[in-house]
Amino acid sequence: MSLTDYERHFDSLNSDLDGGSVVSERSASSTFNGEEEKLHYIPIRILGRGAFGEATLYRRTEDNSLVVWKEVELNSLSDKDRRDVMNEISILSILEHSNIIAYFNHFMDKNTLFIELEYCNGGNLYDRIIHREGKLFSEDVVIWYLYQIASAVTHIHKAGILHRDIKTLNIFLTKTDLIKLGDYGLAKKLDSEFSMAETCVGTPYYMSPELCQGSKYNFKSDIWAMGCVLFEVLTLTRTFDATNPLNLCVKIVQGNWTMDVNSDVYSPEVINLVYECLDQDPAKRPTGEQILDQPFISCHRQEHEERVALLNSAMKKPKLSTVTDTPVAVVTTRSREVYFWGGGKFTPQKLDAFKGGSSAQHVCAGESHFAVVSVEKELYTWANVQCGAKMVGQLGHGDQASYRQPKKVEKLQGKAIRQVACGADFTACVTDEDQMYMFGSDYYGCIGVENELGSEILEPVLLEFFEERPVRQVSCGDNHVVVLTQTGDIFSWGCGEYGRLGLECEDDFSSPMQVEIPKGATISSVSCGSDGTFFLTEAGKVLACGNNEFNKLGLNQGISGLKNHLGEAYQGIPYITTLTLAKQLSRFKIQAIAPGKTHTAAIDGRGRLITFGCNKYGQLGVKDFKKHQGVQVLVGPFGGKIVNKLSCGDGFTIAATEDNQIFAWGNAGNGRLGMPADKGFGSEVCPAMPRPIFGSLHHVPDLSCRGWHTIIIMEKVLNSKTIRSNSSGLSVGSAPDQAASTSTVDLDIEPGSETDCQDRGLGGTMEDNTEECFMGTMSGANQTGDSSCPLWLRRELEDAEFIPIPHDSDLPSPDQLPSYSESVTLPYEELKGLKAAAAAVSFNTGLSTKRMSCDKVNGLQADFYIEEEESGACCKESSEVLQLRETVAQQKMRIQMLEKQVDEQKKENERLLAAISRSTLQDAGCDNNRNTHSDGMPRDGRGKGGGFTHHGGRSAGAGV
Repeated sequence: MSLTDYERHFDSLNSDLDGGSVVSERSASSTFNGEEEKLHYIPIRILGRGAFGEATLYRRTEDNSLVVWKEVELNSLSDKDRRDVMNEISILSILEHSNIIAYFNHFMDKNTLFIELEYCNGGNLYDRIIHREGKLFSEDVVIWYLYQIASAVTHIHKAGILHRDIKTLNIFLTKTDLIKLGDYGLAKKLDSEFSMAETCVGTPYYMSPELCQGSKYNFKSDIWAMGCVLFEVLTLTRTFDATNPLNLCVKIVQGNWTMDVNSDVYSPEVINLVYECLDQDPAKRPTGEQILDQPFISCHRQEHEERVALLNSAMKKPKLSTVTDTPVAVVTTRSREVYFWGGGKFTPQKLDAFKGGSSAQHVCAGESHFAVVSVEKELYTWANVQCGAKMVGQLGHGDQASYRQPKKVEKLQGKAIRQVACGADFTACVTDEDQMYMFGSDYYGCIGVENELGSEILEPVLLEFFEERPVRQVSCGDNHVVVLTQTGDIFSWGCGEYGRLGLECEDDFSSPMQVEIPKGATISSVSCGSDGTFFLTEAGKVLACGNNEFNKLGLNQGISGLKNHLGEAYQGIPYITTLTLAKQLSRFKIQAIAPGKTHTAAIDGRGRLITFGCNKYGQLGVKDFKKHQGVQVLVGPFGGKIVNKLSCGDGFTIAATEDNQIFAWGNAGNGRLGMPADKGFGSEVCPAMPRPIFGSLHHVPDLSCRGWHTIIIMEKVLNSKTIRSNSSGLSVGSAPDQAASTSTVDLDIEPGSETDCQDRGLGGTMEDNTEECFMGTMSGANQTGDSSCPLWLRRELEDAEFIPIPHDSDLPSPDQLPSYSESVTLPYEELKGLKAAAAAVSFNTGLSTKRMSCDKVNGLQADFYIEEEESGACCKESSEVLQLRETVAQQKMRIQMLEKQVDEQKKENERLLAAISRSTLQDAGCDNNRNTHSDGMPRDGRGKGGGFTHHGGRSAGAGV
């Protein structure tokens, strides 16, 4: 960016500050059109307070990234201080470097300015030095720090910016020792490298001699400050110290400092660099580039560059605004809480340990222990055991104690934990550096390292195998481990029984073995069950290996249609040792899959819930306890809902929906469902239908079940406020409670409709080749753009097949026309077939169609077409048709008056439908070219109404 561009940018920022009530044309247009991007933030804790305001840590809900907001009260600032604040924004906005704090945005809240910055979870260099407690850094660490600081300083100097406040307090670190130079409130833009500044600013301890003397200074003043920082890192003490500022300045100007560096620890080259940076003559001090060219740095420069790039890419950074240039910040206060239950605890147990900066980000359950990763990326573990079960190191605390409250794993201090996975009695975790640590029982070789420590690893150990193979994700079964690397390779080890490792055998392996992936498949995630493994591809297909008992891997070939073929033997696959396509899931695009002990649940691309496997305890959620060979698409309570979180345990399932509801069903014994035993939910009561738990609406960031245990993170929105971004300058206004935006969708269904659908589909489910349950809403509402049609139904109709109008050759012959007795009550499916047949029969009669509507028929919108002779050449309108037309009109009035008398209405509707059948079939006898199948459907399942069909071959939306 040129100086002219910089000045223009700076002026625009200042105009934002001065003209707080002015709204730019673009931002105003987006404001009034409602097209602004809303960025939702949840405050976590205050990081610190300064002269201008305070810095607060926030979590962005869109991507779960952590950011810092510096809040500056503009009312209390002088004009100069205001310019300094805007100066920091303008400088940060033009700096982009891996070792410089990133700027994301700034927002205005009346007279408070919020600056959104990158967060470093490792504190600052000052704190790091203090915590050393006299223990010196190694030279490798010193060189690593020096390289990063010099890289940042070199970058800002090349941009023509003088920092003027380099000190250990402004050098921030991540837990992976990645350095970020921050705080540019005193920075100044110089015209060239030869330009000089005159204002005396900065922290006294790091001021250069020229600054203390009031002389002009340039970039070499920053190099002096770097020398002071390097001295502190080497000695853990300040370079210059005094009891008052005047005495301090005298020492600095005189160069009165003692080089008390341990030459046994540090090389002469490192020590000499301190002398060069602290030279009294600015001209003799090296530049940032010259520091990087020092032999002890340059020999490892490429290695350092690669390490910085890797650590920087591993950090969870917020996604920048993409909708408009003026996003809106919605600050939301949410109570994020962690609950667990099961293993004898019948009601959810709240954990008070996870609050503020320790609030939970990720949870996982083992057979007898739990693990939680906090938003600060620290790992906590604890036990929940029964009958005096013994710990074997799965908590990672260095002993076999059963800690009943969450305890931080101290051996992982300084490591940023990204993900954790629990086996039956061991634990694995992945860091931001894509490295993997494990601890616990090594009975089956699950720890994955060659060791002489016995079968119990009490503290985290690094798996050196993955140091050169960065880990993307790890998943643990009861006794096996599967890892997906960043390059897309799969490795597995541990117990190999039933072929769960996918290694074409049932052997056990104590070290990672590479799994062969089918050609053309790209694995996006892995999910381990107790004795099987799922591999999800980027295309949404599912591969599986291991024990297929109860068809819990979905490997058995399903039988299509509504009825099983009589006499056809059912062939099942007991287990498989290689990665095999789960055929019953092949028609879905699976987004997530959750294996339990004897059953599995999955979420497809449309947010629908799919279950398969054992149903002994009703864990499939299909309203019964029968065996089901195919996969079940759950509708019922999930009709129209989008499922976003899911987990399965030993005979039970728990799911959370996008509208903030949580459901549980299956085996309720021993507290598995979090339902109190005194309410009847014991081992003898197993809800076979999804039952809501937690009375109020809660958002679920994460959920995990294993064995009889469940652990869950829940959030409830309490209140929120809106802050306009930079150029809009609008004041803060009240925003509605964010929970309202995710409230339950009104499906607009008649009271009896949902019950009818559940009865037809096993408790609100659909078997393998059927789609959504037909609800009491006519598809024509969607065709005419009726806005009252629910979103879920519109999606269903958009995805349905289109049935074209048949040609004459496709029409049925008269000898195949069905006949119906007036006494027969037609079920819904047969009624649809009749309507399609009637529409097809009336297609080529030469009769004009007059439409008369009966608003409510059995809770459904239905259209009746009464045929009228156009020329009188074929046959005259019979008295029956006239009588029928009159009856339909009377019925319309009667329905409007007697809506609540459903039973009487159904009987009347049945009589009318039977009359329509007879009349239509009699008229059809005049034309020898008409023909239908014996089931009342025209050939190829086609009718005049066209419209939509579901995979079961049934048409919907065809008019009669």
